[in-house]
Amino acid sequence: MEKVKIIKERLKTAQSCQKSYSDVRSRDLEFKEDDSVFLKVFPMMGVMHFCKKGKLNPRYVRPYRINQRIGQVAYILELPPEMSLVQSVLHISILKKVVGDLSPIVPIETIEVNEELTYEEIPVAIHDRQVRKLRNKEITFVKVLWKNQQIEEAT
Repeated sequence: MEKVKIIKERLKTAQSCQKSYSDVRSRDLEFKEDDSVFLKVFPMMGVMHFCKKGKLNPRYVRPYRINQRIGQVAYILELPPEMSLVQSVLHISILKKVVGDLSPIVPIETIEVNEELTYEEIPVAIHDRQVRKLRNKEITFVKVLWKNQQIEEAT
């Protein structure tokens, strides 16, 4: 019985440690009706090697108006007809509140979003090439401009 008590105490301490870690990262989000929010879409490279995703960061597109709140974490958005494949009921984790300057908004006409909230990145041009020499081999670095990005965002 003593060992069972010790095990329970250790489990309790481990759970409290994990809870403190998750509490630091969690944030309380709550939106009201008629608020504007950005919708997160995920870039998907044209060719995926060894099941690795592209290095591009998730991107938020055009502000949408919240029509209704469903429960604590789900919202109904007013989506345009071009996004008819996407459900209008969305989880709070893929929404971001519109605050301040609206200049970084990517127009939805340039990005074709599918039902999984992903879009395909297509290379447009090669801007720069560099060859770096190691001891035994040479590695070529290529700077590529993608379809839905400006020149400053080339990777």
